[in-house]
Amino acid sequence: MTTLRVVGSPWRSDTFRRLSTRLENVLGAKTAKLFEPLKIITVGDLMRHVPRRYFSGTELSDLSTLREGEEVAVMAEVVEARTFNLSDRPAYRSPGKSRLEAIITDHRGKLTCTFFGQPRLIKYWQSQLGPGARGIFAGKVTRFNGRLQLAHPDFAIVDEHGVVIGGAKHNAALVSASGVPLVGLYPVSGKLRTWTIADCAALALESLRGIEDPLPEWVRRAAEVVDLESAFRAVHQPTDKSVINQGRQRMRFDEAFALQLTMAYRRADAASHHAIPRQRRGGGLLDAFDARLPFILTDGQIAVSEEIMADLGRTHPMQRLLQGEVGSGKTLVALRAMLAVVDAGGQAALLAPTEVLAAQHFHTITGMLGELASGGTLGAPDHATGVVLITGSTAAGRRREATLQAASGAAGIVIGTHALLSSDVQFADLGLVVVDEQHRFGVEQRAALSAKAKVRPHVLVMTATPIPRSVAMTVFGDLETSTLREIPAGRADVTTVVVDTVHQPSWVQRGWQRIVEEVGRGRQAYVVCARISSSSSSGTDGENLESNAEGEAAPAVAVEDLFEELRSGPLARLRVEMVHGQLPSEEKDAVMGRFAAGETDVLVATTVIEVGVDVPNASAMVIHDADRFGISQLHQLRGRIGRGAYPGVCLLLTTAGEENSARERLDAVAATRDGFALAEVDLEQRREGDVLGASQSGSRSSLKLLRVLRDADLIAQARTLAEQCIAQDPELSDPRLADIVLDVEMDAAGDWLERG
Repeated sequence: MTTLRVVGSPWRSDTFRRLSTRLENVLGAKTAKLFEPLKIITVGDLMRHVPRRYFSGTELSDLSTLREGEEVAVMAEVVEARTFNLSDRPAYRSPGKSRLEAIITDHRGKLTCTFFGQPRLIKYWQSQLGPGARGIFAGKVTRFNGRLQLAHPDFAIVDEHGVVIGGAKHNAALVSASGVPLVGLYPVSGKLRTWTIADCAALALESLRGIEDPLPEWVRRAAEVVDLESAFRAVHQPTDKSVINQGRQRMRFDEAFALQLTMAYRRADAASHHAIPRQRRGGGLLDAFDARLPFILTDGQIAVSEEIMADLGRTHPMQRLLQGEVGSGKTLVALRAMLAVVDAGGQAALLAPTEVLAAQHFHTITGMLGELASGGTLGAPDHATGVVLITGSTAAGRRREATLQAASGAAGIVIGTHALLSSDVQFADLGLVVVDEQHRFGVEQRAALSAKAKVRPHVLVMTATPIPRSVAMTVFGDLETSTLREIPAGRADVTTVVVDTVHQPSWVQRGWQRIVEEVGRGRQAYVVCARISSSSSSGTDGENLESNAEGEAAPAVAVEDLFEELRSGPLARLRVEMVHGQLPSEEKDAVMGRFAAGETDVLVATTVIEVGVDVPNASAMVIHDADRFGISQLHQLRGRIGRGAYPGVCLLLTTAGEENSARERLDAVAATRDGFALAEVDLEQRREGDVLGASQSGSRSSLKLLRVLRDADLIAQARTLAEQCIAQDPELSDPRLADIVLDVEMDAAGDWLERG
């Protein structure tokens, strides 16, 4: 993998040196600071911040799409403009501030724009805002007397060709120097207005004049794209809409090619390294484990295991993604791979994103192994090995003992969180790294754990979030993919029902009764909330929750509040406990342990139970404010029930109306338990950069223009061309190509480097 160059300028090419110029060096520090909320730091960032829409001066915005709290820029026509409390002579002024109210329309609906200021300014603005005038109005959408309005927006008046002819900004530069009759509306934030961005983009473009294209000419010809400088000018200073499409196509291709070139380089880099073959050995720990299994492996588990065993037996490192449905047996497959490595004389490390999940893996694996996990103790079977757990909260004495076992090789399997990356954790012979819930980690964390091995280890990445092939090719393109779709026999069906708490309040009470009935049958239940306390404004345990798309919803029910309400109300006769991510680790483990042991009837929780929690006796789940969760998160949560032989029921409580996009998500989840089908729905509804979480794609590298469903052919073409580039230049001696890969790697490492 490319070594990050952080001493002085990391760039080998003049192109990337100029694109990476910080905005304050071009725009000045004061203006550059305005761009920070949009994560626009460099000239290149600004060039890739393109208008979301272009107007010719005759097109109007759809005002019905506006939401309270949004920063917007809309093209609209003035209906009327009236003044209030206005007089040039203070003695005759009416009480209250002088103001102007302009009514604007898209010919379907209306919106009020309210301006405050000195009488002379208000008179000037009124002269600009005559009936029939068209302009761009930019500001924050607020609510007054029950109606949406723009409070004191900036505005620019345009003629029928889109040329600026006046407005609140006298020198607004919404068009290029050549008088282009197209107005671009940029995504904005805070005090940053669309014309300010246009001005700044023009300055940035001048700083890039004559820039060398980073793509080889043969790649541009094959992809049929324009050169980079032309693409930037096409999107920021278009002469007509056809050149906009050419510019956008080039920038979409750049996103796809940068990712695919990086993936191709990672694949070639991995293939160039030597790994110790860990061939399966008969009569060892793996065979002893298989012999004690109380069930037969599914056909899918057998097929995927054979793929992994073949990879482990090769002389170059395995780089494989194992994805599977909730409950498909990924942990079992991964454990068999770890045991094969132990049989071959090596060690395996399992990296989990949270302490709860790491502890769950430890208990699951030691439970499945039984006495085979007692290596190093008196009376242990010949083939037994040690299994240890290392997390940030592991007591000092236990941690010393665990690290000694890892360093000596006595522990064949080492399970932990980020704590495994600490300098005090060393291995005798690390042969396999298993990373669980890969979307919670970045590539750099994989590499940091792998670096603890003397020889490049094999890597197996697991995710319970089904990933559409198009996303896997884009984000996990450096990995071979194995998929488990088959659910083991004996798993029960789960019925999912969406409950409208506004129009069906009695159903909520029926839900609590259903939990009482399930407990009466000897079963257990979960109740899930979207946040921890009424005083917390963030999402569950730091997670990013979905918007309900209406922008006006009441705060989500807090787990602490609902816990008290349930145990003193409808569930008063049951054993109810609470767990969330801010509890001390020992307390979390104790609560989860009692629930797993059947000592607790109902667990009121946050998404801390989302993955890894395996309680086959749990048959009911109520998810409060379900519209605050994404599709994959709901699928994961629902996967905590129906894991045994008992049928399950999952109630999704929501206040979202039937026309709400959040309600569409819930209906999709209720309609199927097929995680791969839901992943496709999720992908259609959301930006791809959010599907797997920000930490996978890095701090700035989420997709901007590229859409993996729409652009699947473009991505495939970029992959082919990237592979040809690496075949011709495996060492990336071309400085421009080297910088393309470095740019992606530095973005992907962003969060990781900042943390540590």
